Amino acid sequence: MTTLDKRLNVYRPDLADARLRGRVEAPAFADGLLMQVVTPIVSVYREPRADAMQLTQSLLGETLRVFDIADGWAWVQLTADRYVGYVMANALSDEVTAPTHRVSVPSTLVYPRPNLKTQPAIPVTMNARVTVTGTDGAFSWLADDRFIYSAHLKLLGENETDFVSVAEMFRHVPYYWGGKSVHGLDCSGLVQLSLEACGLSCPRDSDMQESLGQPLMVNDLDTLARGDLVFWKGHVGIMASNETLLHANGHHMMVVAEPLREAVTRIAATGSEVTHIRRL
Repeated sequence: MTTLDKRLNVYRPDLADARLRGRVEAPAFADGLLMQVVTPIVSVYREPRADAMQLTQSLLGETLRVFDIADGWAWVQLTADRYVGYVMANALSDEVTAPTHRVSVPSTLVYPRPNLKTQPAIPVTMNARVTVTGTDGAFSWLADDRFIYSAHLKLLGENETDFVSVAEMFRHVPYYWGGKSVHGLDCSGLVQLSLEACGLSCPRDSDMQESLGQPLMVNDLDTLARGDLVFWKGHVGIMASNETLLHANGHHMMVVAEPLREAVTRIAATGSEVTHIRRL
């Protein structure tokens, strides 16, 4: 096979994306079927097993293309960032509804009726997408006959203007490999989640995010500004100010804001130096 990044290209020994015909060898090719996530969050795994590594997550209302379903697992490619992996097939529907709104707060609740006391109340998270068909008082009426508090939604295209302010909402959220919600996220998930809330496309992994913006000199930490991205091998953080780094990390096991110099010194002690700085 041609060497392609398997995180972003759908191919394996028995099957491949029809768009890769001529670039990879496979006994069968498939166009894939467009489907939609119908659960609040679905994990995307490296292998079709619940104990496999979580690579990323897909949120309510997002679409993806399904290339194979076997034993309850769907082999998929996400529409937004093209990431490839396996998800539980029962989290998907082939009835795709065009979303009208996105969740614009870190977390909100979906209710069975337009009443905050009704149950079950199901949490959904920032950047989840829903289809609003009407309103009932302070609530938006969804296409699936459930309800969300309207002030927690924004029209698609009505984006946030400061991705750092978005990221700051997630301070103290637990570190979670592959996570991208208020229930847990990793370093690159925080960057992606925040930029997507501003209507900006962003790749999933930190090495992919090193292509964002313009490069700065890595040996000059005194010229950094709010919004700059600082990279180490396998890690990324967001400058919340010219001196403070905001990042999800395994040292604190949560999202923290700490002096950049302290983070640089601590991480250097593990043998890792700053590799890139990018200005968006």
